[in-house]
Amino acid sequence: MKFKHAVLFALLAFFISSVSAQTRSFKIVPLGVLGGIDESNLSAYMIAPTSSNNYICLDAGTLHYGIEKAIANKVFTIPADEVLKKYIKGYFISHAHLDHIAGLIINSPNDTNKNIYAFADCINTIKTHYFTPTSWSNFGNEGEAPILNKYTYHVLKPATEITVDNTSLTVTAFPLSHANLTSTAFLVKNKDSYLLYLGDTGSDEIEKSNNLQNLWQTIAPLIKSKQLKAIMIEVSFPDEHPDKSLFGHLTPRLLMAEMDKLRGLSGKAAMKNLNVVITHLKPPVKSIAKIKKQLAAENKLRLHLIYPVQGRVLGF
Repeated sequence: MKFKHAVLFALLAFFISSVSAQTRSFKIVPLGVLGGIDESNLSAYMIAPTSSNNYICLDAGTLHYGIEKAIANKVFTIPADEVLKKYIKGYFISHAHLDHIAGLIINSPNDTNKNIYAFADCINTIKTHYFTPTSWSNFGNEGEAPILNKYTYHVLKPATEITVDNTSLTVTAFPLSHANLTSTAFLVKNKDSYLLYLGDTGSDEIEKSNNLQNLWQTIAPLIKSKQLKAIMIEVSFPDEHPDKSLFGHLTPRLLMAEMDKLRGLSGKAAMKNLNVVITHLKPPVKSIAKIKKQLAAENKLRLHLIYPVQGRVLGF
């Protein structure tokens, strides 16, 4: 009798797990989750529909090492160079700071032909500062000769949805304020489900901007309808960090203030248990621990706060 119960329990657990997996729309493989100083763990997230291996990469601070970590965790069963070449179908770069693009530059000699999607100023920086004969080689399709034509630049327009080549995903880009430059939020769509990823961003309060408010107005209806599966957003410093030294980043207090603005648009009930993936935590470890403690204390909306781990898959 005990054996029968054990078998039934195992079958039930398998059934629940299978149903849960089928209801998920996205899988995320974090290749890098920190905001510096560890060059082996910088912002990069592979995202694909749950049933597909056709990924886009949102930012590309760390690639090879992150893929190796994912292989060690049995996320992938093929070698790292094949994941890079075959699974990643395109790169969406939020801004051209090195901690968001270094992996793409370093791995470019071993990569295959694919697209780089970004706003015009970001692409211009890549063309004139990174993919040049004096700093690396020009693996792009524009810029200084010799042109190697490995990557094709696609300039994004704000609030304009595009279909991503070789995937079933669409992406819409929105501007963010990151100190003295423009960063990007990417709203990724798979069928009727959405996932929002924000590159580095300051709060509207500090940046004297309406960029986050405009973004919240766009996604509030998706939260109400339960179509938005997760928000991936940075918190770089603890609350004690001076506002004048944030340089376009968030603290727990500032994040929760922005989430409260979003609550005003979507309603408190819709925000409860919303998946919020905290990205771009800046070392040292003591600072990261303080950020997590402060976020837990200030989470009055009862958001589901998630801290991604390099090489461990997330499903939404």
